[in-house]
Amino acid sequence: MASPKSPTRPSQQNPQPNFHDFLPAMAGNLGGEGLIGELCNGFELLMDREKGVITFESLRRNAAAVLGLGDLTDEDVRCMIKEGDFDCDGALNQMEFCVLMFRLSPDLMEASRCLVTEAIEEEFG
Repeated sequence: MASPKSPTRPSQQNPQPNFHDFLPAMAGNLGGEGLIGELCNGFELLMDREKGVITFESLRRNAAAVLGLGDLTDEDVRCMIKEGDFDCDGALNQMEFCVLMFRLSPDLMEASRCLVTEAIEEEFG
């Protein structure tokens, strides 16, 4: 989430969000394995060290300390966890976090869609 004065949060002066998707550039520069490594590093910054997952509490604490997102509401944090929590355990494991980061990248999702379509067309011609 962006801070209230950030250009990425809609306001009356700036009604459209200004989202910059850097994951495709990172993928291009780092390659697939390097990108996954960086996502895993990001996961470790946000996770609860004792539980090995990103919990509401660890995201609340680390979003402020590490990411500078201290203005997130509890509801924002809950929504972030819920968005990627596929096994419904109330936390994000490393795989859920990485999948969520890919899902939140429109450009990577489109590239993936194209690759899957090509593979299906090749296979079933």
